Parts: sequence; structure tokens; C-alpha cells
Amino acid sequence: MSQNTMNLKVKVWRQKNANAQGAFVTYDVAGISDEMSFLEMMDILNERLITEGGDPVAFDHDCREGICGMCSMYINGKPHGPWQANTTCQLHMRAFKDGETIVIEPWRANSFPIVKDLTVDRSAFDRIIQAGGYISVNTGNAVDGNSLPIEKQNADDAFAAAMCIGCGACVAACKNSSAMLFLSAKVSHLALLPQGAPERKSRVLNMVAQMDKEGFGSCTNTGACEATCPKEISIANIARLNKEYLGASLSAE
Repeated sequence: MSQNTMNLKVKVWRQKNANAQGAFVTYDVAGISDEMSFLEMMDILNERLITEGGDPVAFDHDCREGICGMCSMYINGKPHGPWQANTTCQLHMRAFKDGETIVIEPWRANSFPIVKDLTVDRSAFDRIIQAGGYISVNTGNAVDGNSLPIEKQNADDAFAAAMCIGCGACVAACKNSSAMLFLSAKVSHLALLPQGAPERKSRVLNMVAQMDKEGFGSCTNTGACEATCPKEISIANIARLNKEYLGASLSAE
């Protein structure tokens, strides 16, 4: 397959740290192959900036395989860019046209303070997970895979919820910067399985309390989180979270 090249303008948010005032800076990026990934295009821009003695654009990345959730960028007004069910690292330049201007921003949420440029601090998610604690399991040799019978629907739903990679796109898409989709996925995948039963009630209470402590907003019920999630986590998990939280709250009284 022949490759096409394009010349682009990238309008990138530059900000030295959380306390500094940021601004958009426009760069010309020439000779970009439409088969490149979006992050490869950013690499080329940074190589040029370094060669010219400038400061490269800071952005998060790790696996570049759509697994780690690090590549958090707001591209042309949408988290992770224009493709559905896609992370930034999986986005390819064929999604854009020659001569196009691409606007790149960091996640905009008070709970995700900017570290530098496009990099934000998402450790609030880590603290929410830590608040959930551990599950009680017997140590030793691995048990037989069929020793704990689980209904197929529950197993499927738990697996789907566990696909959340914690990228924060749901927070970035929500006008209230809510973390409900993320939290509901983390609560659901254990609440649906017998391994998560012993700490089921304390887990949801502690995780919701930590989410509120981190300053995330309330759910808007508009579904923007589900629409932009790269792993297509269902908002049905939010309904399950609310049910789990209500049940745990009532039994705690």
C-alpha cells in the first residue's frame, strides 16, 4: 500500500507547570506519513524542537498499544481524537487531511492538575483504587478454574468492566469532570465476582468517599463518558455502582 505524506499545523498547549500560565503554540510539521501513529508525529515534532534547541512537548506515553492508558490528549475537541473506541497511540495520521490544523490539549479537570504541557497528574485515580483495598483470597497453589462457579453473564460483565485502563477520558469528556464511569468499572468487576464479596460493602463506601475527596464532579447522566471511552465501558456500571453504594450505606446504618 502506498503511503501519502501531508503537511500539518499542530496547535499545542504549552505550560511549564501547574502554577504557570499556559498558551497555545502553533508548529508546522511537514512530511508526515498517513501511516504514522499520532504519537510518532509528536515524536517527529519533538525531534525537530530538540534539534533547534527548543523545549520538546511533554506528553505521557508508555505501551503505545492501547493498554496502559497513559496517552491522554484532547485532540480537536475530543479525548483521544476522532476515532471511536480508540486511544491516542492507536490513532493514525490518516484520520487527518493535508493542510489541516490539529488542536492538542491536556485533560481539563481540577482533579488532574497539569504537570507540564500535555502531561497531567492522574494519581487521584490511583488513590481511589487504593481506597478499595484488597480482596480476601487463600494463598498457596492456584485453585482449579472451575472451583468457583460464576454465571456467564456475570463473568462477561465483570470482564468488560475490568477492561477500563484508567486513562481519564471519561473525566475529560464530562462537563462536571466526573469520575463515575471509572469508579463504577472498578467497583463492578469485583462486585460481580465471588472473590470480591468479602469486602464488597466497605470497598464501594471507601472508594466513593475517596472520589469525593479528590474533587471530582457529579455524574451528568449525559453519557459523554461512555461515548468517548476507548474501551467502551458501559454506563450500566454507573447504575450498578449506585445500587452497590445504596445497599452498603443502608446496611452500615
